[in-house]
Amino acid sequence: MMRTDPRALIAIGLVLVVFGFVMPFLMVLRIIEPSLALSFMSHAASVSGLFLGIIGSAMYIRIRKG
Repeated sequence: MMRTDPRALIAIGLVLVVFGFVMPFLMVLRIIEPSLALSFMSHAASVSGLFLGIIGSAMYIRIRKG
């Protein structure tokens, strides 16, 4: 089984959450043409980034305490 670095999961989660914030912001400003697919993609990136960050934080705490 492959071991994943918790800090990498937290970093990937952060990038996804920032992407999920920036894309709707750019769509509201009409810099990027709004579309339903892009809205769903930014929402999915935000939610998955949040989950990856939580999982990475839990793994990091588990390693530090263990």
